[in-house]
Amino acid sequence: MAKTMLEIRDLHAWYGESHVLHGVNLSVKEGEVLTLLGRNGAGRTSTLRAIMGLTGSSKGSIQVQGKECIGLSTHGIARLGVGYCPEERGIFSSLSTEENLMLPPVLFQGGMGIGEIYSMFPNLQERAKSQGTRLSGGEQQMLAVARILRTGARLLLLDEISEGLAPVIVHKLADMVRALRAKGYTIVMVEQNFTFAAPLADRFLVMEHGVVQQEFSQAELPARRADLHEYLGV
Repeated sequence: MAKTMLEIRDLHAWYGESHVLHGVNLSVKEGEVLTLLGRNGAGRTSTLRAIMGLTGSSKGSIQVQGKECIGLSTHGIARLGVGYCPEERGIFSSLSTEENLMLPPVLFQGGMGIGEIYSMFPNLQERAKSQGTRLSGGEQQMLAVARILRTGARLLLLDEISEGLAPVIVHKLADMVRALRAKGYTIVMVEQNFTFAAPLADRFLVMEHGVVQQEFSQAELPARRADLHEYLGV
């Protein structure tokens, strides 16, 4: 049996006085790919942000490899082996591609080296000396993911990595997720693009109003199309 990488129990979170998560429960095994589905405002991104300690306040339990995260600083949570790729990407425009890539510290042995990253993302090698602002949207997304792979993190939180990108880039990102899964990474993805997410995840959780409403496996996907249409309109 694979060990549990992430365990969330009765998670509530707030931004100021706005109560955004209302008792989220989920569990992710080591090496599993889990996708959080739902409409905008359902609480998917807030769940990732709460894991990283980036909501205003939270209560409940978030455990990474058995270690409690509630109350830890964001950098302390990162040192538990968590890598977060936010939707806004956070590329430094004044730095080159390679400078952006080298910016985060290596926190654990086993992080990908530059050569391995360039093998996975050849576009980044071609644009190594280009400023961050001169990269295409797809190249910026590749760079945002590549940065966290250097740190040695084994639990990856990926927020809407396919959003607004050309189909050829989306296809490359799907290949990346498959490659990372084959290397044993644990991945939690927030995705609006169901066509992208459907073949990649082992399990799917559907969120609405800050709670998990539905859970199903890859094998159950064909039989749950009606539920997905109700919650997502797909």
